[in-house]
Amino acid sequence: MSAVLSKLHDPVTKEMPQFIGLAPKMGEMHWANPGKPGFLGPAHAPFQPNGFGKDDMTLNGVTLDRLNDRHQLLANFDRFRREMDSSGAMEGLDALNQQAFGILTSSRLVEVLDYQKESVHTIERYGKDDQAIRGDTAPRILEQFLIARRLVEAGIRCVTVASGFWDYHGNNFKLCREDLPMVDQGVYALVTDIYERGLDKDISVVVWGEFGRTPTINANAGRDHWPRASCALLSGGGMRTGQAIGSTDRLEGEVDERPVHFQEILATIYHNVGLNVNKATVQDFTHPSHLQRLSGRRRGSWQHRMTATTYQLC
Repeated sequence: MSAVLSKLHDPVTKEMPQFIGLAPKMGEMHWANPGKPGFLGPAHAPFQPNGFGKDDMTLNGVTLDRLNDRHQLLANFDRFRREMDSSGAMEGLDALNQQAFGILTSSRLVEVLDYQKESVHTIERYGKDDQAIRGDTAPRILEQFLIARRLVEAGIRCVTVASGFWDYHGNNFKLCREDLPMVDQGVYALVTDIYERGLDKDISVVVWGEFGRTPTINANAGRDHWPRASCALLSGGGMRTGQAIGSTDRLEGEVDERPVHFQEILATIYHNVGLNVNKATVQDFTHPSHLQRLSGRRRGSWQHRMTATTYQLC
């Protein structure tokens, strides 16, 4: 979805990418992947300003004059390749190069990532991190919630945050008592911050997982994967909030009223950012038709059907 936003919306500023993934270093870096752009190409992939990404944000001894010379040389090569290319891939690489040079020649992104520029009161509201890596996933990092607000406020279209370890196949109750208060503080601070700044019509906050957990406790005092019922928390985006849509049975294992599909939530978010899923299209040069509608029927693993019934959530 973030790649689609990058593709269909012009950048707010050429100095910053449209999509940033804030996942920190994890025990298993596979889980730190914020998503790939698929057939839309590398120009619409997430920028990750953590770890190795931070090294890419500095010139490392290269002067601006030398950087400009390299830019011109690259442009000359690319001009020839673009003339020979009919797939549209070069257009994406051009955008990626422009983004890279924009980041290197401006300090804007580095400044926005520096959350210490916020007031002491704001930083304290978001809370104190726990940097320990637990299991194979992320430490509990609350500063990401504050950085996410700063990034979106500065013009980034989409920011993803990863905090904590939630795959409780064992020791469910002890881990919940440790993790839930921290993520609760981070989400509360982010939503409160957005509303106090008058950004609640412009920014959508989505707290979500890809599946639920079993309604019964296993032998290890844990809960396993459960695809039949889950939940999502949405705020901002001009939506009518303060309501619960849908419900489960008393064991929270089966949906019993107003089921909400993943596609409905995705289409609601598209609606919030100004994309009509019944009309917006993206080009797929790997597909014979070369044009796919966002609301089209499923054709392979990348295509999702999204319906106008979503707007009931708004």
